[in-house]
Amino acid sequence: MPTAQKAALIEETRKSLQDAQGVVLADYRGLTVQQFSKLRSQLRKGGVTLRVIKNTLIQRAADQVGIEGLEPYLKGPTAVAFSNDDPVAAARLLSQAARELRKIEIKAGVIGKQTIGPRGVRELAELPAREVLLAKVVGTLNAPIQQLVWVLNAPMENLARVLDQIRQQSEPVKEA
Repeated sequence: MPTAQKAALIEETRKSLQDAQGVVLADYRGLTVQQFSKLRSQLRKGGVTLRVIKNTLIQRAADQVGIEGLEPYLKGPTAVAFSNDDPVAAARLLSQAARELRKIEIKAGVIGKQTIGPRGVRELAELPAREVLLAKVVGTLNAPIQQLVWVLNAPMENLARVLDQIRQQSEPVKEA
């Protein structure tokens, strides 16, 4: 039976897992306390919360939320990055930190209730920012409409050109 403190940690982790749009688990062995504190503050600036949680508590909270497939990744020390606003932010920021520090190993990630492996987290981190993706979607949706406007305008433009040429031909030539 878990103690009251462990039960509170499980509940807090469960709520964090439930509210988060993106979660990334990482092994942080080899980081100094100073490096870990710096990493934590960098992630916080990006809207990501980083916490060190025992693997058994993570597993119990994940079971309560309905996330399956985390058990193989819960070995060794685990830091968990939660992103409530952007599902890609935790993956992007933690992957960037892993490249810079070379001591962080991405273990797994969770999007919604779906568990993804380290490769999936790397692919997720390489996605363009949300705003860029939205701009691409808007551009893609706008292209057919813009082409339709051009097609509908073409006959009027051609008629205007023909009328202008007829006007120019019918005008008497002025001698200088």
